[in-house]
Amino acid sequence: MKIFKNISELKDVLFKERSAGKSVGFVPTMGALHKGHVSLVEKAVGENGIVVVSIFVNPTQFNDKTDLKNYPRTPKKDIEMLEKAGAHYIFMPDEHEMYPEPDTRQFNFGLLEKVMEGAHRPGHFNGVAQVVSKLFYIVEPHRAYFGQKDFQQLAIIRQMVKQLNLAVEIISCPIVREPDGLAMSSRNLLLEPEVREAAPIIYKTLAEASGKVNYLSVNELAVWVEENINKNPYLSVEYFSLADSSTLQPVEKWSDSSSIIGCIAVKAGKIRLIDNAFFK
Repeated sequence: MKIFKNISELKDVLFKERSAGKSVGFVPTMGALHKGHVSLVEKAVGENGIVVVSIFVNPTQFNDKTDLKNYPRTPKKDIEMLEKAGAHYIFMPDEHEMYPEPDTRQFNFGLLEKVMEGAHRPGHFNGVAQVVSKLFYIVEPHRAYFGQKDFQQLAIIRQMVKQLNLAVEIISCPIVREPDGLAMSSRNLLLEPEVREAAPIIYKTLAEASGKVNYLSVNELAVWVEENINKNPYLSVEYFSLADSSTLQPVEKWSDSSSIIGCIAVKAGKIRLIDNAFFK
């Protein structure tokens, strides 16, 4: 495994790998890796000749500077995990390498970015599109791997690939959970012990809610989910949206869509967690 911090050096090596007929799999991350990331890398290793993993905490997708400053960084542990998972190359640029000049590009994802995370974190998805598109131009992967925990981000990236006519296949991978059901997230490292103990209520509530579809309306179910989570003093629902899984637009009735996903954001103590589950 080799680590690169320079774009041109990585591009040179990957050009040779592609010229030798090897397919390139890519897993973009912001570090603080966990088993969820490892599952993406292992899937990429199984499906490609070469696997590249990037570690870069992207400043343009943070609308809260404190959140950016506090985002966990564990580079030594990350490198050890990636070597064990079978990654071939790690790309760890600094901010100047990725943004020698300010990225002023503005993306338009229409209604996809007007709801949920887009509504609560202005500019977030534009920053995601900026950095992911830059990484795709650098790595030129055949396949790129993303976890379904960030379901809206996955939809945004698919849309970005279409808009930019990029020749990369986007592979979505299942959420990996802790034994108690909490979706694995780098932010889990920041949870206070008592908050960490409460956090599994989020997924437990989503799982229990899926059994109520037959006798509660969409609105009634949404109210039940929020009330059930908010009962815990350490948890506060920011939003819970039952939406069409393709358009991400909210549904009013169960008959409005053949595939409905429930996406949630919860303030757990000082940390913001997201999760989702399919309801239909």
